This record gives sequence, structure tokens and C-alpha cells, in this order.
Amino acid sequence: MSSGLFDKFKSGKPGAGANKGASKFGKDSAAKPTLGTRPTQATSSFGSRTTPTSTFGTRASSLGAKREMNEATFVAYRDFIYKQSGIYFTENKKYLLEGRVSKRLEAHNMTDYNEYLQFISSPLNMRKELQSLFEVITINETYFFRNEPQFHALQNVILPELIQKKQSSPIKKIRLWSAACSSGEEPYTMAMILKEHFVAKYPSIRFEVVANDISTAVLNKARAGVYNDYAVRNVPPDLKAKYFKKDGDKWIIAQELRNLVRFSHLNLYDGNALRTIGTVDVIFCCNVLIYFDQDSKKQVVQNLFDRLEKNGFLMIGYSESLHGITKAFKLVHFPKTLAYKKE
Repeated sequence: MSSGLFDKFKSGKPGAGANKGASKFGKDSAAKPTLGTRPTQATSSFGSRTTPTSTFGTRASSLGAKREMNEATFVAYRDFIYKQSGIYFTENKKYLLEGRVSKRLEAHNMTDYNEYLQFISSPLNMRKELQSLFEVITINETYFFRNEPQFHALQNVILPELIQKKQSSPIKKIRLWSAACSSGEEPYTMAMILKEHFVAKYPSIRFEVVANDISTAVLNKARAGVYNDYAVRNVPPDLKAKYFKKDGDKWIIAQELRNLVRFSHLNLYDGNALRTIGTVDVIFCCNVLIYFDQDSKKQVVQNLFDRLEKNGFLMIGYSESLHGITKAFKLVHFPKTLAYKKE
């Protein structure tokens, strides 16, 4: 969710009136008890499309008027989004949710929050419109080599350790996973490190980067591989010259890096869908857990744990911690950063 994926805001446990639910995109019945369990099924009712002026209503009287959710509407949206993705909006972020959802109201020429909620709750509209909703409620801000100490640890310690183990293994493959890749800067940084330091040096080992996001819009940007000056500002000049082509005010990623990365759409809350990733040796899931409440964090971390190979490493954001979420990992310290190892 990279932070690339999300702007940061604090998550909290649902209070009175919040109806948590398991994702409709699938359940992971194999979740380990030590990492928590899924929230119970939501019971909210969103009414019918024919009653857009129900008690959930809004104060908006026209498309151009300022929209404001009443408390019941906010709780209904909060629970619906939580049920679909595990993302939880605390009450002090109500204004953020209002502003972001209002963009979808405008897209559909609607004036009422409840009308849109009924629209997106319909099975006929849900799957397609959910993608658009996720794209407006998540903010994608990232750049190449964003968390340099983590990439130094990957290059100087983690990958050499994994390579040493893989050389004596019958399966000589190392897979890195950017588990909330946003517009692709993080997985392409991984690919750059692999290409620059390991691929040619260890021809018997197959290297691969898998990358996913909940937003199809940012995935399209990632596949296009076109970036502005801000995104590449931390790329060393020699690597920029080697792995990018300058085109006006844009930087285009080299094909040799594209060949190392496989992008796909994925919801980290969906344990069944995550099985399509297979197993990986390193996971970067930075600035994503801050988006979830405690129960959702436990579920997402369990999903990540299940995808990680033995002796694999999980990287999370500086402001994040697995304290109180799981004891399944060993905490490993590196210069100016840390990681969680599955032993």
C-alpha cells in the first residue's frame, strides 16, 4: 500500500456503530491464531437506489454546493470501505473521506453521498466502481530510492545472505515483492539494484521482482515507466544515465528493468488472491499498515507472513511497527533501519 500508496493517517479501532466485515474478495481460513482473526461480518444496510434522500442523506443541495456527510453516512462509508479493503477511516479523518468521495459523486453527476453509496453497493456496479473509489481514497506519493537505508540493507546484507543460501538449494530463484508498489518507483529501484550488482554476477540464479497495488490507475503508470524530475531526484547520476532515457522533461525507464518486474492488481486484505503471488524472499510493504486498524493489520501481516519463504525478510515503514500485531518474526537491525525475518 510503499508508501507510495497512502498518505499517512492514524488508524483506530472501530467504535460504537462500526460494523467490521471480512473482505468480499475472499477469506483466508488458514490464518494463524497468533496473528489475529478476521473481523466479524458487517451488518450495515445501505438501502435501495430508489430512496436517495434517506436518513443517511447529506447537506448538499446541488452539485456545486459544499457536501458534508452526516454521522450515519460517515459510519456507513467507513464500514463499507473497511469491509472491502480493511482500510479504516477514524472519525477525525471524516473531512478527508468527504473530499475524496465527492470526486466520485462529481464523476457520476450525483449530489448525495447516500445515492453514491447505494450505487457502489450494487453488485452490478461494485467491482468496477470500487477501483475508482480506491484510487481517490488512497494517495500515491513516492520516488526512487525513497528509503535509502532499506535499499542499502537489501543490497549489502539481505541479498548476499539469500544468494549464499540459494546457491546450495535445488531451486535457484530469488523473488522480491513490492507489496503496494504505487507508480512503480520502489520495484524499479529493486530491479536497478539487482541488475547493477547481482544479475550478471550470479547467472545461475533467477531474479524476479513482483509488484502489486490496489489502484489500477497507478499500476498503469508503473507499467508505462515514465517519470518526472521529482521521482528520479535520488537516483545516482550514473544509474540515471544507464537506466533511463530523457525525453523532454520526462524520464523513461529502461526495458532491461521492465523485464525484471511483473505488475498485478491485488488487495493485501484478500488472503486468497495473495496466493497467486506464490512465495517470495523479500517483501517491501512500507507505509501501508498505517492505513489499517489493529484487526486488519493482523490479517494483512498474516497474509504477508504466509507468502514469505523461510529466512525471508519483511520491510515496513519507519513509522510502523509489528509490536502488538505478531511475534512470528525475528527483529533484525541494520544501519539506520530494521527488518523482520521469518525463521
